[in-house]
Amino acid sequence: MAAEKESDWSGFFSGCVPPPNADSSARAMAEFAERHSAQGRRVVLVTSGGTKVPLESRTVRFLDNFSSGWRGAGSAEYFLELGYAVVFLHRHRSLSPFSRRYSGLNLLDALKAVPVAETTRWRVEADQAALPGIVPVLQRYTAVREAGLLLPVEFSTLSDYLYLLRAAAQALSPSGPKAMFYLAAAVSDFFIPASEMPEHKIQSGASPLQLTMQMVPKMLAPLVKDWAPHAFVTSFKLETDSSQLVARARKALATYRHQVVVANTLETRRVYVVIVTEDSQIDLALSENEVKQQQEIEEKIVQHLSECHTNFIEKSKSPE
Repeated sequence: MAAEKESDWSGFFSGCVPPPNADSSARAMAEFAERHSAQGRRVVLVTSGGTKVPLESRTVRFLDNFSSGWRGAGSAEYFLELGYAVVFLHRHRSLSPFSRRYSGLNLLDALKAVPVAETTRWRVEADQAALPGIVPVLQRYTAVREAGLLLPVEFSTLSDYLYLLRAAAQALSPSGPKAMFYLAAAVSDFFIPASEMPEHKIQSGASPLQLTMQMVPKMLAPLVKDWAPHAFVTSFKLETDSSQLVARARKALATYRHQVVVANTLETRRVYVVIVTEDSQIDLALSENEVKQQQEIEEKIVQHLSECHTNFIEKSKSPE
């Protein structure tokens, strides 16, 4: 099985073009992880947003999903609050930490150009009423940026994501058990190999369009076994059938031998998740009062996983 997985991944990467930022991002992630590990800080890779699957080499059409990156962006903030350094591997134009709260606003409506007295210069003022909570958010973002605790890395397509995930794993692997993977991105299960895609735009015609797609090799297998074998790995499982949720989470744990699956259903994902490990199952939920106070389930998820990560690190120190 391991040899088959290795062959699958070798074939997948050999048929894809690396993203333009592959080399620079790999270097940046390696330097980031090395610096923070040397300072004794835990490093987490947070993946966020959906993956675009091109249907043509010169892409006009593609398949996508509904993921906005809300969970990943919010979780990155909570990891930062707990003292982690965060590599934020995110979809192009998906939500980002801190600025995510204002994604639905027209920024220009919240800004005003004001002339500076006795000069020809102008200054820009923000309407704080139009940007609720902007001062503490900006203060926190500035502190994180100045401390160099957040490294954003951008992807667009499925192959971009997988190339950069492998590079991130290689960068974080030397951190051993102090590295965490929080794989919240909504990754496509299907793709069209580059060798089978038409070069130009698919033309419309009288007959329906028929596509044959292949399964994407499961990246958890090489991640856990080869890319970062000593790291703490959390995957996510989204289902629409709640009766199958825990069983499928447990199947993933048994198959890939990682540490945690965060399982949730489509309808309740913003207020309820199940944290599934090899020997436990814990429900995390927001109360009605917490929802009214605009608290987020991601805060509870990250707090719980941080505690699990602490136990994992301590256990790794003990002789087996």
